[in-house]
Amino acid sequence: MSIDRPALSRRQLLAAGAAVAATAFTRSASAEKAKPAPAPAPTAGPFTQMKLPYAESALAPGIGATTVGIHYGKHHKTYVDKTNELVKGTELAGKSLEDIIRAVAGKADKLPLFNAASQVWNHDFYWKSLKPKGGGAPTGELGKRIITDFGSIDAFAKELTAAATGQFGSGWAWVIEDAGKLKVVKTGNADNPIAMGKKPILTIDVWEHAYYLDYQNRRADYVKAFWDSLANWDFAAENLAKKA
Repeated sequence: MSIDRPALSRRQLLAAGAAVAATAFTRSASAEKAKPAPAPAPTAGPFTQMKLPYAESALAPGIGATTVGIHYGKHHKTYVDKTNELVKGTELAGKSLEDIIRAVAGKADKLPLFNAASQVWNHDFYWKSLKPKGGGAPTGELGKRIITDFGSIDAFAKELTAAATGQFGSGWAWVIEDAGKLKVVKTGNADNPIAMGKKPILTIDVWEHAYYLDYQNRRADYVKAFWDSLANWDFAAENLAKKA
């Protein structure tokens, strides 16, 4: 025996569908938030890729999970593999990344190794320069030093933004300490403060693969997101406090 049920109205059907979709989205978002940082892929050589200090989705919406996944899992990993390949069987195989960078900087015949090793170091430093729900104005001793050396937080922000947006082509914008004073510099391609004998404090990666999937050609929007929600001022303060 069948039981006749009243037909649902179009409005009721739409409401039910929306509720189901919302529940699915909530479950998906919760699962995404709970997803741990990916384990580094195995490497053959003395250098291993650092583990991300957060999940690939943790920097969203400033930097999306797809961008982080490709940037970390493809680009960064390739630099690690290339460094291992180039130091294999050489006197540099037992050296640290910093020692390798200093040893080969400026040597034309060692440029491939410099590029690979420097980019490994740069990316290690970059991931630590970011954090979920970061950004805002730096405070504490770091904030005081910035005001002393740049005149104000706003002046510092304008200078770092100008360096990051004004770097032509691929490269990096850095906050460094040089001769006891905080400064902003920019470097092209793989170059970094280690090669210049300077102390790095914080960095922004302005290679296109760092932001293009999220912002296309709008590098300025990516840099704004760095200020709004990504900058890890705690990491910068730790670097400032370290002895050279």
